Amino acid sequence: MEIVSVISGALPIAAAVLNFRNLNVLLKIIAALFLFSFIVDAGLWMALLDGLKNDMYVIHVYIVVSLIFYTIIYHKLFEKKLLKNITIIFSCVAAIIMLIYNHNLNEYPSVSNTALGVFLITLSLCYFYQLLNPQEFVHIEKQGPFWINAGILFYSAVNIFLFMLLNQIPQNDRAGFYMIHSISNIIANILYSIGLLCKPQKTS
Repeated sequence: MEIVSVISGALPIAAAVLNFRNLNVLLKIIAALFLFSFIVDAGLWMALLDGLKNDMYVIHVYIVVSLIFYTIIYHKLFEKKLLKNITIIFSCVAAIIMLIYNHNLNEYPSVSNTALGVFLITLSLCYFYQLLNPQEFVHIEKQGPFWINAGILFYSAVNIFLFMLLNQIPQNDRAGFYMIHSISNIIANILYSIGLLCKPQKTS
């Protein structure tokens, strides 16, 4: 299942390539994030097959880069200045937590990943609130960011406790947790792909 999860990361990239001329700047940034994620996931998988014993430092870097990407993405998605400011504040709080609690690059960054998960759940819920209270009428189900945000919320909400507890789970008992992560990742990548295939919609 893990290899299927890794391969599913190519779906959003393929969707972005197929619909590239219809992607605005924001969706291109989102596509770049998914490309980065796929490269990291595929690289970690191949390194594992090659016998690399510790790749946790890569995950540390991935989480920091992801935080930067998501901060830019949600700052652009939000229309109100208050929500834009909240995005910056929450991003700084998450970054401070990462700096304080994760100094060992050889251990899984449970606190950092949990902080990122809380950050994404909060902002994705705020974005859904914005979509449900539009200044203009739009078909939200035809908006690419709607599906991408749904994928972000789904993935983060399902895995938040996995991120939080992974270091307390014995290595031999992690198979079920990895399965949950793989399935949620596949579903999220499908949602991302739908979002990147959406055509621009006119507001009225």
